[in-house]
Amino acid sequence: MRRRTRDSMAMGENELLALRYLLRQPDHSARPAELVKYLGVTSASITTMLDRLEKTGRIERLANPTDRRSIFVRATPHANEEVRETLGRMHGLMYDVAVGMSPEAQEHVVEFLRQMSDAVDGVDPVVTEETVDA
Repeated sequence: MRRRTRDSMAMGENELLALRYLLRQPDHSARPAELVKYLGVTSASITTMLDRLEKTGRIERLANPTDRRSIFVRATPHANEEVRETLGRMHGLMYDVAVGMSPEAQEHVVEFLRQMSDAVDGVDPVVTEETVDA
């Protein structure tokens, strides 16, 4: 779904992750250093990515209100609407498929997912020397 969202919005993986990170913040903003840490990339990569996002109108750079020297980046209302519209459309299509299934087909899917969950839940954690020593 993320790949389809990226493709629909003509964005790279890190651009979408950064945008979603910003949109989860209370004021839709963060310092570039927070994005560096979150994405695990270099400051130079973040700067290049932010340049692209700013050029497409998805973020804006703002002076830090406390010191006016450092900057914050904030997702624009346009970006918020674009992400919500794209994901909303995809969620709607998936919902239509789910409700369009017969009750019998729904039961088969639920049973399949239950069995898959049980199979994974039954897997013991990997034991290494580090876990044994801990």
